[in-house]
Amino acid sequence: MTTITLDGHADVRDAFRQRDLKQALYDEGGVVMADCLLVLHGDDHRVRRRVENRLFRRGTFRHWEREFLHDVVRDTLAPFAAAGRADLVELGYRTIMSLTALVAGIDRPTGDAAEADALYRYAKTFSEGATLVHTTRDPDVVRAEVAAALEEFDAGFLQPSLARRRDLLARQAAGELGEADLPRDVLTGLLRHWDELGIDEDVLLRECAFYLQAGSHSTADAFTHSADEFFAWVRRDPEAAERARHDPALLQRCVHETLRLHPASPVAQRRALAPVVLRSGTEIPEGALVVLDIAAANRDPRVFDRPDVFDPLREVPSDVPRWGHAFGGGMHACIGTELAGGVPASDKTSDKTGEKAGDEAHEQVLGTVTLMLSALLAAGARPDPELPPRRDPHSSRDHFASYPVVFG
Repeated sequence: MTTITLDGHADVRDAFRQRDLKQALYDEGGVVMADCLLVLHGDDHRVRRRVENRLFRRGTFRHWEREFLHDVVRDTLAPFAAAGRADLVELGYRTIMSLTALVAGIDRPTGDAAEADALYRYAKTFSEGATLVHTTRDPDVVRAEVAAALEEFDAGFLQPSLARRRDLLARQAAGELGEADLPRDVLTGLLRHWDELGIDEDVLLRECAFYLQAGSHSTADAFTHSADEFFAWVRRDPEAAERARHDPALLQRCVHETLRLHPASPVAQRRALAPVVLRSGTEIPEGALVVLDIAAANRDPRVFDRPDVFDPLREVPSDVPRWGHAFGGGMHACIGTELAGGVPASDKTSDKTGEKAGDEAHEQVLGTVTLMLSALLAAGARPDPELPPRRDPHSSRDHFASYPVVFG
């Protein structure tokens, strides 16, 4: 089998946009990823994406940020700050669980710690299953753990959430409820377009599990790396770092620079369904496996000056996102890019629907990670001098297993 690796920024961007290159990174993780949005191709992907895109509008992100997310970040951080210490990996997951459950359409009837703990465990298990290609454990053991977690998640969370939404949709169809009374989440969207999508409950289960793990895993990972890079920046340039503490736009740049240096997925993989020729002249034969080295492309010296340096003040070309290829591109660009990374105030791009955004859409959306980092720094967090951070020994990806901090 021919394998072609692309590590230049321009080649990776071009490859992301090629419709004859099919997603191939998650084949090993089919136990949780089979038939999910991220692995679909062609018409199936286009229909599913159109349905789910309706949720991911910039106005929805702004509403969540103003009305919901600030309180979640504050309330989750408070007991850790009061105790004087936290592990950023756990704190990140716990903070983001409520939001990812909201997006997926997973109800939390009690909202208590036991529910949060259960979702936290499921999300971590689903994440390991999705990235099975990078595990250092026995893949069959991981698959068995994921299958068991899916069964528990289905009975304990999905089925009650599903029943409530079916009842709401029936009442809406009968004229008892209006459009505003329906939840704005993935599960409701899938139910409303059930016949059009042609899916079953197994696909529904995996899609909701995918959203639960993808949003929580990547966001918690970006949060931990952002804090780590910021702490190091404080030591190198305390004056600039101090400015960022009080400047949301600059703090958002810190997050974007972290995403460039530490993309949640260091590589993407595609399978060529037909011969492809990139703009650079690189020829990709039919059937070839194409490895898109995102980590290398995000450090391409032809695009990023001093590419290995964390520099939130850097300038980048106008057509290059500050986060590089951290959110992918083309048909499989991350659907939650603006939710996690936010939108700079000067961004004049269209929203996710493809419609031209109005003036309000050009307002800054800070994004989940920036809000989490801001709250952490405001609470006086710093690395625990007695307990150094540890990398994840069970993954070849750039993940922390533990990152202790103290407050004050």
